[in-house]
Amino acid sequence: MAGVPKVLIIEDDDVIAEGMSRHLAAAGFDPLWVNKGEAGLARLRYERPDVCVLDLMLPGVDGWRLIETARSEGIGTPILVVSARGTEHDRVHALEIGADDYLVKPFSMNELIARVRAAARRGVRAQNAERGDPIEVEELRIDPLNVQAYVDGQSADLTPTEFRLLYALALERCRVVTRDELLQKIWGRRQTRRDRTVDVFVRKLRDKIEARSSAHTFIQTRYGVGYKFEPVSK
Repeated sequence: MAGVPKVLIIEDDDVIAEGMSRHLAAAGFDPLWVNKGEAGLARLRYERPDVCVLDLMLPGVDGWRLIETARSEGIGTPILVVSARGTEHDRVHALEIGADDYLVKPFSMNELIARVRAAARRGVRAQNAERGDPIEVEELRIDPLNVQAYVDGQSADLTPTEFRLLYALALERCRVVTRDELLQKIWGRRQTRRDRTVDVFVRKLRDKIEARSSAHTFIQTRYGVGYKFEPVSK
């Protein structure tokens, strides 16, 4: 189906998968369904769909491992998680390891279609965009080649998403970057009133970098607007 966005559904519940397939097809997508993580990973590798809709609780290779494996292999297909697991921890962790969006079951098919359409519009993420020169500011070194930051010579153990956020801020050094800008740049979506994703990830960065830093804080808050990267003595 040339020109029709292909959506890979990885879901082991037949009823849910068939419902998603039917509604996506009616909305103009080309759905493809598999019910095991191993098969889903193979399809991601060799068919490169436009969007992947992924359940987390799969037999064999579960959704968590599938996301990590796909991203470690440089597969940039947007991944929309659909899961009955709806805690903040689950949602944040899925985003940390490389998911692009998260829907908690039960959800409306209209919302699913809207999220898939937005993901398809954003397109495949550029996996190698963060390969510039290292940025060194005081005791902090940000290394795009290794996708990691180092504080006083020690790794900060950042996840890929944490690194992307830090790097995006560092590239705009001393300029306030709004939450909406960061959401679009890192997660590919616009900010809604209750979306605290950026704040959650900034808190994680501060825990990993500024708590270990000997002399400076690096991410400064502009209340009601966003954040800027600027070293300030402790």
